[in-house]
Amino acid sequence: MDSYQCMICGHVYDPARGEPSGDVPPGTDFLNLPNGWRCPVCQASPDKFRKV
Repeated sequence: MDSYQCMICGHVYDPARGEPSGDVPPGTDFLNLPNGWRCPVCQASPDKFRKV
């Protein structure tokens, strides 16, 4: 699984970690994030992320 970085604030979504602040469990691929998920730092939508 690939990590993705927010192009607005630089936050990196790491699927191995998940997103504890957003109740996304470890092992969740970026493409399988829940509907309505936003960057936990700047609230950018997933389309503002790029694969790193």
